[in-house]
Amino acid sequence: MPTPPAPNPDFLRRAIALATKNVVTGRGGPFGAVITRNGEIVGEGANSVTVTNDATAHAEVVAIRAACTTLKSFTLTGCELYTSCEPCPMCLSASYWARLDRIYYACSAEDAARAGFDDAFLYAEFRKNQPDRSLPVRQLLRDEAWVSFATWIDTPNKIEY
Repeated sequence: MPTPPAPNPDFLRRAIALATKNVVTGRGGPFGAVITRNGEIVGEGANSVTVTNDATAHAEVVAIRAACTTLKSFTLTGCELYTSCEPCPMCLSASYWARLDRIYYACSAEDAARAGFDDAFLYAEFRKNQPDRSLPVRQLLRDEAWVSFATWIDTPNKIEY
């Protein structure tokens, strides 16, 4: 396996600047993210949860969406994420789904918790068995829904991801 490129602190500084500007301008929380490929920024974002009324509009997700648009691809293999803070569970999952090569972050989850952004509850919920979680989840219509998967399996010209 080839040695990964050295991280570029300037990209992390850009993510930090996006986070700070986001707070100063009143557009959202103190989170910024930059996605790079081959030493170039291909997407960036700042937390816009409150301004867009979108609970998924975390900086990393916004940056992933921007990078996918720029690259005209739903996968970001060959790309790196620089983020002002350690990704929350949703953003970390999105990073895996996007197939990013690596993540560099500045502040830790503990730092975020100190500022009032605590993901400890989520991590604790994920460790619980489904019936013990605080958000009730119930399966319905499994057999009817399987038709969608069966159709996927049988479709020869699908775009796999």
